[in-house]
Amino acid sequence: MHDLPYWRLSGYYFFYFAFIGAFSPYFGLYLQSLSFSAWDIGLLMSQMQLMRLCAPYLWGALADRLGQRVRIVRLAALLSLLGFSAFFAVHSFAAMLVAMAVLAFFWSAALPLVETVTFDHLRDEPGRYSRIRVWGSVGFIVAVMGTGALLDSTSLSMLLWVIIGTLVGILVYALLVPEVASHGSADAPVPVATILRQARVRALFAACFLMSAAHGALYVFYSIHLAAHHYSKFLVGCLWSLGVLAEIGVFLCMAAVLHRLGLRVILLISFAAAVLRFLMIGWGVEWLLVVVLAQILHGLTFGAYHAAAIAAVNRWFPGRCQARGQALYSSISFGAGGLLGSLLSGWTWERLGAGLTYTLSSAFAAAGLFCVLFWVKRSDLDEVGEKSSLLSVRQNHGRSCP
Repeated sequence: MHDLPYWRLSGYYFFYFAFIGAFSPYFGLYLQSLSFSAWDIGLLMSQMQLMRLCAPYLWGALADRLGQRVRIVRLAALLSLLGFSAFFAVHSFAAMLVAMAVLAFFWSAALPLVETVTFDHLRDEPGRYSRIRVWGSVGFIVAVMGTGALLDSTSLSMLLWVIIGTLVGILVYALLVPEVASHGSADAPVPVATILRQARVRALFAACFLMSAAHGALYVFYSIHLAAHHYSKFLVGCLWSLGVLAEIGVFLCMAAVLHRLGLRVILLISFAAAVLRFLMIGWGVEWLLVVVLAQILHGLTFGAYHAAAIAAVNRWFPGRCQARGQALYSSISFGAGGLLGSLLSGWTWERLGAGLTYTLSSAFAAAGLFCVLFWVKRSDLDEVGEKSSLLSVRQNHGRSCP
């Protein structure tokens, strides 16, 4: 009987997503406090998406060649910690850009490998994945709310120490997670180029690219937008946490919703919700109720959308090319789409203002809605409801190419 290292894996997820909870909502505010422009902030923060575009493939190929996934995860954790430590010593834009690129290159390498290690530990019980991954959501919520409360009573420079603490936690648990033999499929690989020539696949990937581009302004400027309208940092943290709670709620009920509506309808609802959500954020920030409702829509614009997209890719990229399909999904959407959204929002924020920047986000979501509406048929997705597809909705997110 295989002994599942439950707490060691859960601890890694806790600190990995705690890093995101401390970094994503507040590091833009820290950069703003150093008098960087919106374009500079957008460019610096975009390094996380830029490195996500290529680093997982490079590290995944190295892991496949060496067969040492956990050692690479440990190395990535150490170098991520060292890379971020540079922020204590550097303050010029050029130096911070290099430090951010180093951090992003090594940090983005780890999660895809940890995901594969986790599922190899689970073996024939992938349904238990959610019990481990939920600690990542807990870590995010603890970090985002705790950091917000802390920064309300101390200087923004304390953020660096909070983030260092999460990176140390990642390193500690990376050292504790044991390696395990791979249990990959032995099926012959399907030519990915053949799959990509299908109109439905290109349309879905285009829609995913647009959805991530739509979220660019949210991930870079949302906290800055709220702070400019006199929201406390603790309240900012609560609003970020509300979005994650909505996401968790959607995942818990996704199986029942899928059975009733089907994947295509879920995708259409998710994109329509994104169109509305970004207009609410851009033009309704003065009203707390509007902001709260917009954050609850995160359950659709990320949770339901991501679940449906993962399930569709799982179906269209069968066998051993499934990991390549998920890697393409991650790179095209979170990598390329997120990069475009971050850079474009950095350019428009000071020139056009928050309202028009988030209106542009809404337009991206509307374009994605049309991609699904006109080029992805219900018959393409009707059968995507097999039990494993949504039990392991995050299983293949960020996996490396075999």
